Amino acid sequence: MTQAAQLRSLLAQGKQSGKMLVAPGAIDGITGRAIDRAGFSVAYMTGAGTSATLGYPDYGLLTMTEMVANATRIVNSISIPLISDADTGYGNELNVFRTVQEFERAGVAAIHIEDQVFPKRCGHLDNKEVVSREDYVAKIRAAVAARRSPDFCIIARTDSRAVLGLDEAIARANAALANGADIAFVEAPQSLEELALVPQRVNGPCLLNVVRGGKTPDLLLDDAERMGYVIAILPGLLLGGIISTCDQLLEDVKRLSKYPPQQGNGSPAATFARFGSAEWDARRTAFRDAPAGQSKP
Repeated sequence: MTQAAQLRSLLAQGKQSGKMLVAPGAIDGITGRAIDRAGFSVAYMTGAGTSATLGYPDYGLLTMTEMVANATRIVNSISIPLISDADTGYGNELNVFRTVQEFERAGVAAIHIEDQVFPKRCGHLDNKEVVSREDYVAKIRAAVAARRSPDFCIIARTDSRAVLGLDEAIARANAALANGADIAFVEAPQSLEELALVPQRVNGPCLLNVVRGGKTPDLLLDDAERMGYVIAILPGLLLGGIISTCDQLLEDVKRLSKYPPQQGNGSPAATFARFGSAEWDARRTAFRDAPAGQSKP
């Protein structure tokens, strides 16, 4: 089963059970593998985190090629479906068409495309700009037409709440769904009341972006599930933890003048085991002394 088909199956199960999928944000193969090992059924490639790994803020500075390259590395590191940020689709409808093809070819299960102008800004920053509703819908139509498999999921993100108000954001979400998008993503509702209104007024499944310190107030994931959201992404969960942990460890080295005390089992062997060293060790001898044209299992 492809990752896209796997995600479709999970969404169908969630619809029957009322359970919301939770997708922590991955920035690379290490964090992707951690999400998989922790037992989450879906991972999310954060554009902000991907930008940070290349030394940039989330200002739309990365290219489609760079984003797809990182998504490919994460897909190859995990066994669960990956949802990926695809920014604005990196141009007009032609660019969106190719963007969908490249992410789908990489094995990604779903992408979201937004209605900001390019270059975009993080959805929880001020001074965003959005394209017209007509231009946005045209991009969604192009995305739907570009996918090769109907399992590949198109998530329509709108950042228009901050610029044009909640009514326009919901209208854009509904227009995107009416033109073939699978899931609506209304970015950055600004109150608990707005959070509850989105699934009520949008004519289809909704994704929630959980950003600590962003425009959207904190809420329990159980409450988001009760509101009717089908997916919650947590883009900054691991990124924030990594940054704070790195800062602390580096301060400890300067303070202690030695390697800080280990957090858990940090031996090289234990670390490599997380990334399949046992399987690779088995391959060291699997192809020795086998009959011609055959290999050992």
